[in-house]
Amino acid sequence: MWAVVGLGNPGKAYSLTRHNAGFACIRFLAKKWDVRLRKRSHLSKVVKVEHSGEKILLAMPQTYMNRSGEAVKQIVHNCEIMPGKLLIIYDDFDIPLGEIRIRKEGGPGSHKGMASIIQELGSSAFLRIRIGIGPLPEEADAVEYVLSPFSKEEKPRLEASLAKASDALALILAGEIDKAMNQFN
Repeated sequence: MWAVVGLGNPGKAYSLTRHNAGFACIRFLAKKWDVRLRKRSHLSKVVKVEHSGEKILLAMPQTYMNRSGEAVKQIVHNCEIMPGKLLIIYDDFDIPLGEIRIRKEGGPGSHKGMASIIQELGSSAFLRIRIGIGPLPEEADAVEYVLSPFSKEEKPRLEASLAKASDALALILAGEIDKAMNQFN
């Protein structure tokens, strides 16, 4: 079974913010696959789905970003997610809006959600898709920027990146991680 976890903050106040790009991607996938995240389990909203011959748990942690690791740890342990079958989707202001980057592993950078996951799992060896929300404007406060909503003009580029992430996920599920990295990085 795969666990595909999108990061964000719960609640309406955060629902349309840049920091919730991971949640937006999970919602995009759920809509595309005609499923709904209704069940609450593992400190997350979840749904199990079969897609491309794989069983997948789509999840949106409800712990707030800086405690995402608590939910991911429960998912990994309770669902017996094997190494290499965990994929985290999250925002990155170092990547231009409309673009994505795929990595097999790595550090958290300045992302507190990723830092929490790495700390709780004791490992950084898991897949990730980073959704571009940048660039961070000069002189802008990073926290204020990531908690700001996308403008009307920016939303089509966000949708483009969500579609790219969906296409990349299809390649990853088919075992073609390197092909996904070559195509989208």
